[in-house]
Amino acid sequence: MYKSLSPIGPLYLASDGNALTGLWLEGQNYFPDVSGLGEPQNLPIFQDVLEWLDCYFGKKSLPPLPPLAPEGSEFRQAVWKQLLKIPYGTTTTYKEIAQTLGTSPRAVGGAVGHNPISIFIPCHRVLGTGGGMTGYAGGLERKRFLLELERSAHTE
Repeated sequence: MYKSLSPIGPLYLASDGNALTGLWLEGQNYFPDVSGLGEPQNLPIFQDVLEWLDCYFGKKSLPPLPPLAPEGSEFRQAVWKQLLKIPYGTTTTYKEIAQTLGTSPRAVGGAVGHNPISIFIPCHRVLGTGGGMTGYAGGLERKRFLLELERSAHTE
């Protein structure tokens, strides 16, 4: 596990040594227990992740995503793949994703809420029907911040 600071607070990164397996905002829902962790790992993947995050928060051109390896059920994986298709600076709804996958918005919401790689798998780009600001494991204030960051960078 590796801890990094960001404009939305501390971020915790996890890796299998080759790919990013987790990125959590401090205090978010489903935040892993980090008590008792030893020294942070200094892996090359974390340097790639930090470089990407610097570009993201700095509103610079984004390099390609580093390798991602989220762990989850087949259904959750399918939802997370749909999240990766949402273009930077745009949003979609739980209902639209549900229609694509032939399931319910509630099921999609559950999978979105358990996304283990925040920001990179952009669950913050998913809104309620009619564009309502609903649910975000990291808190609605952070969701608003990320969406505004992307909108402002997208229009520059």
